[in-house]
Amino acid sequence: MKATGIVRKIDNLGRVVIPKEIRSTMKIREGDPLEIYTDRNNEVIFKKYSLIGELGIFAEQYTESLAKVSQFPVCISDRDVLIACNGISNKNLIIGKRISKEIEDYIETKTLSIIKKEEKVPLLLEDNQKYKIAAIASIIFENEPIGSVLLLENSKNKKDVEESDMKLIEVASIFLSKVAN
Repeated sequence: MKATGIVRKIDNLGRVVIPKEIRSTMKIREGDPLEIYTDRNNEVIFKKYSLIGELGIFAEQYTESLAKVSQFPVCISDRDVLIACNGISNKNLIIGKRISKEIEDYIETKTLSIIKKEEKVPLLLEDNQKYKIAAIASIIFENEPIGSVLLLENSKNKKDVEESDMKLIEVASIFLSKVAN
């Protein structure tokens, strides 16, 4: 744990303000859920809560099924990190890594999109352009984007995204929004 040197008082309603600098660095937005932990050293710890992150094993199984049917590598993310991936060889090296700013922006649009090949949207924030996005569907819960279902470009068979592939990720995003409830 890292000390910030910032001290805040609790108001008469039990509230404490998380400084803007920390909110920006940690990508905590207004309305984001935070989970509260305590430990034996009388420390109170706030952790960003991810509805999609709670679906870890289930999301992994879902991506496996989607990858088999669509013949594309498939990933599921929350608004910040990759939760599950299938159809790529070193998936364990990228699970938990931050998604790219471009994907965050797509998630915020709350849409279903095919990404043009010339756009070259990277999967990860710190990526050497190894994985690129072919299509994305935002996962929406209570009218707020909470994550995404991603089809990655497929270097093996050079298949283009078809309408049936878009329907698969659209159904997945709708289903995951229901399961996250």
